[in-house]
Amino acid sequence: QVQLVESGGGLVQAGGSLRLSCVASGRTLTKFGMGWFRQAPGKEREFVAAISWRGFITNYADSVKGRFTIFRENAKTTVYLQMNSLKPEDTAVYYCAADFWGDGVRIESGYDYWGQGTQVTVSS
Repeated sequence: QVQLVESGGGLVQAGGSLRLSCVASGRTLTKFGMGWFRQAPGKEREFVAAISWRGFITNYADSVKGRFTIFRENAKTTVYLQMNSLKPEDTAVYYCAADFWGDGVRIESGYDYWGQGTQVTVSS
């Protein structure tokens, strides 16, 4: 079992930045492709970004491309989502997810483990 914990959410003004972090409790994420998804009020959860287990492949939703960056630190214990030029429409609960030996897939069903989410609110 892999327990994922997100952090870094909060309230920010439009145009601002936030960095989300995702760690696995008690283990590294070395063998896992990682993804970030988000769910806004009244909407379905959607794909945001993903990175392969080796870190060589990244994928982004068109709505965040050029503004968000997913990366993992060298020891692969933490995965980050750097969010710049935030917009009010980025307001959502953000979830990280882990996919064993994953290559950075975009679909929810490709992920084995999920965190509880962290709230991001962007004010206009």
